[in-house]
Amino acid sequence: MRVVIVETAQDAAAYGRDLFLAQLKYKPASVLGLATGSTPVALYQALIEAHQTQGVSFAEVTTFNLDEYLGLTGDHPQSYRYFMQENLFNHIDIALSNTHVPDGSAANADVACAEYEQQIVDAGGIDLQLLGVGRNGHIGFNEPSSSLVSRTRVKTLTQETIADNARFFAADEYQPTLSLTMGIGTIMDARRVLLIATGESKAEAMQATVEGPVSATCPASILQMHANAIVVMDEAAAAKLANAEFYRFVETQRVKLATQSVAA
Repeated sequence: MRVVIVETAQDAAAYGRDLFLAQLKYKPASVLGLATGSTPVALYQALIEAHQTQGVSFAEVTTFNLDEYLGLTGDHPQSYRYFMQENLFNHIDIALSNTHVPDGSAANADVACAEYEQQIVDAGGIDLQLLGVGRNGHIGFNEPSSSLVSRTRVKTLTQETIADNARFFAADEYQPTLSLTMGIGTIMDARRVLLIATGESKAEAMQATVEGPVSATCPASILQMHANAIVVMDEAAAAKLANAEFYRFVETQRVKLATQSVAA
């Protein structure tokens, strides 16, 4: 696991943007795993700007989103399909048929989850998977106690997650308590993983993710076992790391080595 600490949330978004743009330059037909929530919005805005001002194309890209609420149709304002349309897909040159979000309105959710897994396999697997993290360490909707080898499935949300997401729903609006989510095993199959965490509310989760034991108690901690995972956080999210200074030193040495290699 590579740990990168930057100063601000905007710096974290810029880091993510650069990683995504490098991936597209290397492989224009990349398969990207995407996330929803407040953290990725700044990154998506940066990618839209790159498309509009630099001509970065998403025409060959295929995407798979992490999760969706069970019981919401794709046109519901609180659905994650709607979120992705509004915050990214409608503003870039991606083919709608190449964008995939779990079907929250599926007649048979278990079948829909199995089909989603197969779609990822048929696409050749995910090249770069974007993650956020919940205050309880969840990734996707894989809540604490989730199997570390799980696949796409229906999951019950914790009361904490429901409370955290309640701000997106009106007081009299139906708020789902179930979701469809990529499993932790599915996420770990991605060739490269980028987790972005910002804000002091994520500090405990990030300490457990980076420095705690690998445990289903903190699902994000499984990234310690991924050969190509990058965890990027701002100073607020890094506030409780015991070894923050060492991570900063490692990154300066990495940059120095890269600079020397280019110069050579």
